[in-house]
Amino acid sequence: MSQPEMDTTLSQTSTTPLRLYNSLTRCVEAFRPHQQPVTVYVCGITPYNTTHLGHLFTYATADTLMRYLEYSGWPVTYVQNLTDVDNAILREAQAQDEFWRDLGNRWTRHFMHDMQALNIWAPHHYPRATEVIPEIIANVRELVAAGLAYISQGTVYFHVPAWPAYGQLSQLSRQEMLSRARDNGFDSQDASKRDALDFPLWRAQQPGEPAWDSPWGSGRPGCHIECSTMASHFLGEMVDMHIGGSDLLFPHHESELAQAEGATGVRPFVRYWMHVGMVQIEGEKMSKSRRNLVMVRDLLQRHSADTLRLYLAMHHYRQSWSYDAAALHESEEMYKTVREAAQVPSGPRTAAALEVDDWRRELRDSMDDDLQTPRAVAAMVKLANAIRTASRERCNIDNAQRLLREFGQLFGLRLHHGEPEERVRLGWDTHLARLQLARLQLARLQ
Repeated sequence: MSQPEMDTTLSQTSTTPLRLYNSLTRCVEAFRPHQQPVTVYVCGITPYNTTHLGHLFTYATADTLMRYLEYSGWPVTYVQNLTDVDNAILREAQAQDEFWRDLGNRWTRHFMHDMQALNIWAPHHYPRATEVIPEIIANVRELVAAGLAYISQGTVYFHVPAWPAYGQLSQLSRQEMLSRARDNGFDSQDASKRDALDFPLWRAQQPGEPAWDSPWGSGRPGCHIECSTMASHFLGEMVDMHIGGSDLLFPHHESELAQAEGATGVRPFVRYWMHVGMVQIEGEKMSKSRRNLVMVRDLLQRHSADTLRLYLAMHHYRQSWSYDAAALHESEEMYKTVREAAQVPSGPRTAAALEVDDWRRELRDSMDDDLQTPRAVAAMVKLANAIRTASRERCNIDNAQRLLREFGQLFGLRLHHGEPEERVRLGWDTHLARLQLARLQLARLQ
């Protein structure tokens, strides 16, 4: 994929290093990747009922971070997974009386088109869980051999008491973990398990479910082993950054951490864990069961993609917040100000120039401070107003407009450009082509 055409002026003016909150240490830390390119893994969708505003907040946050990393001189290798087989998608397929692969492919196309429309970079690798079944089986075998997993009635369980560090990421008590696990549909009363917190690495085949051959019989992978396997397979045994919604902290990421470090012995599996806050509706989590999903496709019928990106950037990524239609309308007015400032005519080059050093420093320092995008957006809007005033006074605003466009691009704003960036379009088109090829190959086999 071609790289974005970003000026690196800002990267030369940072007064402090990038600092990010690490969920593992509960501290804001200087970001020091262990390798280049920086390796980033983002937990992807289970393809049904996408894309709602909560999904978008996570992927827009990841997009802004990766744009900023590359802008700051750190190239990135980015992997996002597709959980194309798990309990949720099988239940949904049954409820819709649709073949599970067809359901997943339909919603995956929907998601990709939404990401293109929002000008969000495509991952370099976009693997499906079903594409790494041999690697998953190999990892499960390693955990069994290490004494961290056991077989019971054809299902392989991770034995939590065998990994004393379990809980280091979420920092929950055993009772809190049991309660949250039950909220996620976890059966703590399963008599086939040795401990109530044990979770499946490989599930024995159930009637009507897809299955693959394994040393333990026909079955399918557990949802946690899918992600840790894809992360390590594409990015190596140590990953710089792992990103996902805060609802994934436990049990999903906690279990990923235990599996990966248990299978490889490499610590840490992830250097920086980054968790994005939940988007709520009137104080409640957005979810299908509550029938309160705000769908991106619906919002795009009333607002521009740039307005939505700006609205999301006005919320700090670690904070949960509630959708507010009035605030979204305010973001639209704010966006019009920025867009106008990017397009107003400059005075002659010989005229007094609008100085931008202070704006550049404020914008950059805001981003370096744990991605304080609300501060950066506020500074960008002030710069936009200063540009409009300077334009009316016939000042030279060339450098100021360049700075405004640069920072707008970090938030995925296109300003006066109607189409997504070439990198966005080509990246997602590549993944869409792979999806179409897989669909055709499956049709030939049926």
